[in-house]
Amino acid sequence: MNRLGGALVLFAAALLCAAAPRVGDAKEDTPVIVAFGDSLIAGLGLPESESFPAKLEAALKARGKEVSVVNAGVSGDTSAAALKRLDWALADGASAIIVELGGNDALQGIPPEGTKANLAKIIEAAQAKHLPVLLAGMEAPRNMGRDYTDAFHAIYPALAAQYGVLLYPFFLDGVALEDSLMQADGIHPNAKGVTKIVEQIMPKVDELLARVKPKD
Repeated sequence: MNRLGGALVLFAAALLCAAAPRVGDAKEDTPVIVAFGDSLIAGLGLPESESFPAKLEAALKARGKEVSVVNAGVSGDTSAAALKRLDWALADGASAIIVELGGNDALQGIPPEGTKANLAKIIEAAQAKHLPVLLAGMEAPRNMGRDYTDAFHAIYPALAAQYGVLLYPFFLDGVALEDSLMQADGIHPNAKGVTKIVEQIMPKVDELLARVKPKD
């Protein structure tokens, strides 16, 4: 993630690019996963069909699982900004949520305790709706200093333990810093990178779906 050190300008300039979540488009008995996050979820720089939510849904269906994955990613979102739109993202019909946030917080040097507090509120809100949660961790750029990166890294396992949610430690694991899997900005995965993320996170998604309660 140390290539992220000079990326603040790119994130700050990113426009909101996510369409409103289409939870209502799924069949009544189809589980709906809301992928909630920033540009890594929204699919900045990629066609919608190559975004993480679209590829995850396609991969699940290829394995015989009829699941709808909603793209609730907004480029440039910090954890605080995402928290403000959570109710909009978790429209009626959501069955589970994947939370991928924190990268922009780190780029802006937001104190880790603030990021942790916002993510805790997101988890609490989801659990209040009886939605199982998969928390996808991020890492801070190393140029933020050892104390900051250590404190930031500790956010995700601490929250997973506190709330009993599923944890995927690093959303870009095996993809970050791999030129063949990243776009030219060195920050966002290309289509091949998204495919690898989907492949690697799939076991945790299976666990998430196993926690989904049948719809009434």
